Amino acid sequence: MAEHPHAALVRKGYEAFSRGDMDTLRELMAKDATHHVPGSHPLSGDYKGQDAIIELYRRLAEETGGTFRVELSGIAVDGRGHAVGVSRFTAQRNGRRLDQTGCIVFRIVGDKVTDLDECVEDIDASNDFWS
Repeated sequence: MAEHPHAALVRKGYEAFSRGDMDTLRELMAKDATHHVPGSHPLSGDYKGQDAIIELYRRLAEETGGTFRVELSGIAVDGRGHAVGVSRFTAQRNGRRLDQTGCIVFRIVGDKVTDLDECVEDIDASNDFWS
């Protein structure tokens, strides 16, 4: 059975992110896409537009000295324009280590991601790590 197109799109995005392939990520996102980062730390907030989102991803790498890693564990779709990517993410920063399960809820219109809503397993630990 073939993978649902929305799952394939999300998988391609995770693979591009892991390779640092920002050109492919741009191709997968609508120009006005928004990535919502939860929490109350310097990186939390809403990143509107491809440039802002790509800058967020650059900062994730910079802030962690290139140690930020995401391992996709599964994708669920509803067939109505939503997909959820569940992953394990790890990073090191300022002598601290982050190791959590998280997910991103993707809104997909046509063949482009328009919205990325990030959720984390332990928001307090995430806030502490990034602060």
